[in-house]
Amino acid sequence: MNKWTKTLALVISGILIIGTVVAPIQAAMGATEQQLEGANVLLDEYCSGVASGYVLPQTPELLLASIPSATPALSASAEPTAEPTAKPAEDSVKKDKNGHIKLNLNYSRLGIANKVDTYLNIRRKPSRSASIVGKLTKNAGCHIYKIKKGWAKIVSGGVNGWVKASYLTTDQKAEDLAAKVGRDCAEIQTDSLRVRALPTTDAPIYSVVSKGEEFRIKKKTLTLDFVKEIVKKEKISDDAMKRSGGYEAIEKNMGDFICIYVDNEYAFVAKEYVKEQYSLKRAASVRTVSSSKSSGVSSSQASIAEYAKQFLGNPYVWGGSSLTGGTDCSGFTMSLYRKYGHSLPHNAAAQSSVTRSVSDPKPGDLFFYSNGSRINHVAMYIGGGMVIHASNPSDGIKISNAYYRQPVKIGRVM
Repeated sequence: MNKWTKTLALVISGILIIGTVVAPIQAAMGATEQQLEGANVLLDEYCSGVASGYVLPQTPELLLASIPSATPALSASAEPTAEPTAKPAEDSVKKDKNGHIKLNLNYSRLGIANKVDTYLNIRRKPSRSASIVGKLTKNAGCHIYKIKKGWAKIVSGGVNGWVKASYLTTDQKAEDLAAKVGRDCAEIQTDSLRVRALPTTDAPIYSVVSKGEEFRIKKKTLTLDFVKEIVKKEKISDDAMKRSGGYEAIEKNMGDFICIYVDNEYAFVAKEYVKEQYSLKRAASVRTVSSSKSSGVSSSQASIAEYAKQFLGNPYVWGGSSLTGGTDCSGFTMSLYRKYGHSLPHNAAAQSSVTRSVSDPKPGDLFFYSNGSRINHVAMYIGGGMVIHASNPSDGIKISNAYYRQPVKIGRVM
């Protein structure tokens, strides 16, 4: 039996045990691309499609009894090939009237956490014994309120607290550094937004993303040759091309779209509903996970969530499973659970098939995300509405809002 036959057998057996997907509360919003389009139309499209060997679980809002069949929009490869980090365009770096670089954060005194290998802890008080309220990964930016006795009071990404000032580059040096380490991003401006496999509103829906989330821009001004490259790279099906109206319709509509990275794949969003900006990474809010009977969190669940956070900022490597040297999304969760005596396959869809669906996420649970035709990404829940995951070569292992993309399943291992 070759490896593909084994994988197919595993997935088919997994399909038999995957129950109806439960509805995460935050995923109950209707998505937007044109404000008047209904959620039923959206989710009927989103749920359509059966990937080669993998069945897309029900999208929560619809509560459908079955999923309509269609040809998959994207390839069914295990996980995408790593893409080199794109350098920001020179014209992306703009300055305000005070000479400050225009960024995705408000500041009068800029700080960048670049004197760290992976991340910098943000504490509630200026003391190493104070509780941790957030983390700044390498090259993340912040506004500095003041520096006192070696500690800097900062705000970044809505997280307020104190960091050791010696780990920050500040003032003009920070402004100069921002021009090198920032990136062009699209911030979602509506409650939820449909991301498309191709640059037209008739294209299959890749995912649904949340307001306020940022996605790195691959290309601002689309050309037909560029779109053809994406079609070839992602092996977009003939059926999906027909549903999109073919290249004639794509060429007509592509001026209204930009291409973004969603984790480590490409997708398209309507310009009308995003804000294009030059961005630094921002702090992620975190809290210490403890076991308790009242919360229903076991000692094992608390332990694996805390264990996962120590690898924040480590590199993403497609096909990898090293927590320190480089891993992809399923390699990350596989390796975390291996330490706790659980064996998971090195594939996001296959991991979904061997976990049981739950409606009340607990630390250690796995959030699964789809590209519209197959489960293509997995992250671990760490409490407080947040997940940690190996996202892409640019961000490495990062912390995100659990609903930065609409999950198709929440799975429990232990």
